[in-house]
Amino acid sequence: MKKSTKVFILLLATTTIQNVMAQKIPKAIYQNKSYSITADGVRQGKFSGKILSASQITSDYKSPAQEYLNPSITFKFSINGKDNEMIAGQDHHFNCIAKDGKASTPIITFGKQYVDNTKVPEGVFLKEGTLLTIKVDCRAIIAEMNSKGFYTTFNGDKIFKDDFHGIYVAGGTSPLIWDFNSLHGHDELKLSDSDNDGIYEVTLRLGASEQSKIASEWKLSKDISSFPQYQSQYPISDALYKLATEEMLNAIEKDSTLRTGKEWAGVWTRDVSYSIILSMAHLQPQVAMNSLLRKVKNERIIQDTGTGGAYPASTDRMIWAVAAWEIYKVTGDKNWLNRIYAIIKNSIEDDLKNIYDAETGLAKGESSFLDWREQTYPLWMQPADIYESECLGTNAVHYQANIVLAKMATIIGDKSIAEKHQQIASKIKNGINKYLWLTDKGYYGQFLYGRNHKILSPKAEALGEALCVLFGITETPNQAKVIANTPVTDFGINCIFPQIPGIPPYHNNAVWPFVETYWALAAAKAGNEASVLKSIAAIYRPATLFLTNKENFVAENGDYAGTQINSSNMLWSLSGNLALVHKIFFGIEFKDEALAFHPFVPKALTGIRHLTNFRYRNAILNIELQGHGNRIRKFLLDGKPTEALIPSSLEGNHKITIFLENNVLPSTINHQKVLFAPVMPLVSLEQNKLVWQKIAGVSSYQILKNGVVLAKTTQTSFTIVPEQVAEYQVIAIDKQGISSFASEPLLVAPTTSIQNYPLVNFAPKSSKNYQGATSNGFVEISKQTNTQIAISINIPTDGWYSLDIRYANGNGPVNTENKCAIRTCSIEEKQIGTFVFPQRGKNEWSAWGMSNAIQTKLTKGKHIIKIHFETANENMNGDINEAILDYLRIVKLK
Repeated sequence: MKKSTKVFILLLATTTIQNVMAQKIPKAIYQNKSYSITADGVRQGKFSGKILSASQITSDYKSPAQEYLNPSITFKFSINGKDNEMIAGQDHHFNCIAKDGKASTPIITFGKQYVDNTKVPEGVFLKEGTLLTIKVDCRAIIAEMNSKGFYTTFNGDKIFKDDFHGIYVAGGTSPLIWDFNSLHGHDELKLSDSDNDGIYEVTLRLGASEQSKIASEWKLSKDISSFPQYQSQYPISDALYKLATEEMLNAIEKDSTLRTGKEWAGVWTRDVSYSIILSMAHLQPQVAMNSLLRKVKNERIIQDTGTGGAYPASTDRMIWAVAAWEIYKVTGDKNWLNRIYAIIKNSIEDDLKNIYDAETGLAKGESSFLDWREQTYPLWMQPADIYESECLGTNAVHYQANIVLAKMATIIGDKSIAEKHQQIASKIKNGINKYLWLTDKGYYGQFLYGRNHKILSPKAEALGEALCVLFGITETPNQAKVIANTPVTDFGINCIFPQIPGIPPYHNNAVWPFVETYWALAAAKAGNEASVLKSIAAIYRPATLFLTNKENFVAENGDYAGTQINSSNMLWSLSGNLALVHKIFFGIEFKDEALAFHPFVPKALTGIRHLTNFRYRNAILNIELQGHGNRIRKFLLDGKPTEALIPSSLEGNHKITIFLENNVLPSTINHQKVLFAPVMPLVSLEQNKLVWQKIAGVSSYQILKNGVVLAKTTQTSFTIVPEQVAEYQVIAIDKQGISSFASEPLLVAPTTSIQNYPLVNFAPKSSKNYQGATSNGFVEISKQTNTQIAISINIPTDGWYSLDIRYANGNGPVNTENKCAIRTCSIEEKQIGTFVFPQRGKNEWSAWGMSNAIQTKLTKGKHIIKIHFETANENMNGDINEAILDYLRIVKLK
C-alpha cells in the first residue's frame, strides 16, 4: 500500500473517531448557585474560563479580594510572635484612607482595642502600594518588666524580660498575616523603637503579593507524550488532564525528586505520600521512590517539621508506608519491598512506645495534614495537648500503615510480625468506630481532646472521613452514610465543618483539591454519584479559572487569594486531578498482584473516553471506556470477554474495552452553607463559681464535669461544689444546635489531692540563668545530661492518678522545627507512658507550661518514678532533645 493511501486512511479513521467523540455532548455538566461547569468551560459570576482546545485554556478570573481592596484594616499586636495581646476575636480596626499614598494609625495602647469610627466614603478602596505606618504604645509592658522582671499577658502568661524578643503585628491585608507563630520569620512585620520611648512602629506597603496573581492563558508547552494520553468528549476534562500532566513535569526536581509546589521546594513527607497514592506511584515510580527515601533518617520515616517540634506532637508520617506500598503494588519490585520493610517496622515500633493509647487502641497526635494548630484546634491547646489528641485522619493512616506492614511481613515470611500488626490494625479500627463515630450525625467526629478526661469534637474532618471509607475502616452499611451525611458546601468539601470563628482561611474555612479527590474516591466506592460529580466540579472549577492546580481556596467564595498561604503547581492537587481520570473514570486499582477496574462515570459525563499508553509493570494498555454508571456490562481484553482484572504477569501491548451498564445511581448529599461554630467560652473560677462572658448568637451553655455533661444553662455562670478533684469545661451552643469547642479544662482540686515534687531534689540543679521556676531552680535534660532521673514519691491512698511535669523548651517556635523533647516514664521499671516536652518559643526558656499527663493506678506507699531517655525517644532532630524541668505534679483523680 502506498504511503499516501496509509496517511489518508489514518486521517479518515482519526476524523471518524473525532466525529463520534463529538456526538451527544451534554452542555451542562454541573451547576449550583455559585458556578457552572460545561464541556468547554467554567462560569462563576462575571468570570469565565474557556477551553479553546485540549492544549489551551483562557481565563479572565481576577481575585475579588485583590480587585477591590478593603480599606478597613484588621490587625493585632504580638509579643514574641504569639497571640497574646487580647482575647480571640478582639482585634484593632483602622480605616486606611490614604493621602498621597500614605496613612498612619494613631498610637494604639497595647492590649486596648482600637476601633476606627471614621466613615469610609462610598466607592473608596485601598490602593495597592499604600504605605501604612502602625504605632503601638508598649510603655506599660516595659515598665512592668523593669519593676517585676516579667510582663503578664491578658491570659496570665508571664513573659520574662530576658525572653522579650520584640513586638510584631499580625493581620489580614497583605503583607500582614494572621499566622502568629510564623511572625518571627517575617522581619518586615516586626515593629521597632528607634528612640527608646516605648512607642513601637512599622511602615508597611499594603496590597497584593505576586503570588496572588495568575496568568490569563495556559498553553501546553512540554512534551507529555511518554505518559498516558487521555481523550474524551469533554474538552474541559482533556485540557485539565494535560495541564496536570505538564505541571507534574514541572514538579520534578533536578535530583529526580518531587517538588511540593511552585512556592514550596523540596520533599515533604505527607505531601509527597498523599500524591504518590493518588497518581505519582504509577506515573513516576522511580521519582516517587527517590522522594520517599529522601524522607528517611536512621532507618525511620521523618516527620516533617511542625507543631511543637514535630514528632510526636505530629505523627502522620506513617502515610509514607501507604505510599511505599502503593509503589510496590505498581512495580512488584521485591528489592523495594525489602528496602522499605525495616523502615516501616522501625517507625511503627517507636510509635508503639510513644503514641499508642492502651485504653482506646488509638494513636495520638495532630490531625493528618491539618498541621497548623489554631486552624483546627481550640486556642487553649498547646502542642502537649495536641500530642494527647486522638484524631480521625491520623488514626486512619496508622490503621493502614499496620495493614501494609502485615502484608509485607506475610510476603517476606515473618508470620509473627504479620499477626502482631494485623491485631494492632484491628484495635485501631475498633477504636475509631467506638470512640469517634457520631451515631446521630452518621459520620465521624474529628478528634478526642482534653486532658485527664477526653471528649469528642463533633466537627467533620473531610480527609479522615474519606480515608475511613477507602481503607475499609467504615463498615459497608455505614460507608454510604458517611458520604451522604458529611456536610459539603458550594465550592467543595471543607477540611473541617463547621468552621472556627475568628480564624482566617487556610485549613479553616477552606477547600483543598487533593482532599476533594480523596473524597471523590470514597464517594465512588460508596456508589454516590451526586457526590462524585460535585467533587469533580469542585476540582475542575479552580483549575480552569486559575489555570493551575492551586493548593487551596476559601470555602466561602472559592477564591485562591484569601487563604493564608497558597501555591500554584501544587503536587498533591495536580496528582488528584490526574487521579480523577485514572482512578475514578477508569476505576484503576492496583491490587497486590493484579490490576483491577472499577469505573465510575456520572451520567452527566457519559460518553466514550480513551486512555492510551498506560503502563502496568511489563504491559502497555490502551483502554476504551463507554457509557456511564459504576457497573461493568462487558469487559474485553484484546476483544475477548474476561473479568475486569489484569494479572501482573501480562506483558506487551493490549487493548481493553469496557462497556458500562448505564445504571442509575440514586444518591444524596448533605449540602450546607459555610457555617461557623460559636466562639469558645473563656472560663474562670470565682468563689466556687464558673464564670464566662456572654457570647453573641448562643442560646445555651453545657457544663461538663470530667468530660460528661453535668448541666445546661442559659446563664453565664454556674456554681460548683469543689468537694473532690474534677475538671470543668463549658460549651456554647447556638440556635442551630452547633456547638463551640469546649473551654480549657479547669482543674478544681483540694490541696490534699495534689503533690508537687521539685526535680532539683532528685537531680543536679542547672546553672543556667532562666527564670520562672517555682522551686529552688530547675533540672536540665538532654541526650548527655540527666538521661535518667529517679523520683521517690509517697502515695497516701490507693487510686487513679495523673502525672505531668512543668517544663520549658526554648529550642524553637511553637509551630515548626523538630526539637520536641521526649522521655519514657516508668514506675518500678514498668513503662507507663511517654512524657513529651514540645517547643514553647524560640529562645524563650522562661515560657513555662505543663507536659502531657499520664494516668496510672498507684497503690498506697512509696514508689520510684523514672524519667529516662530510650532509643524510641529520639526526635526528628537527632542531636537536640532537651528541655528544663521544674517539678513533677501528681493529682489523685479518684
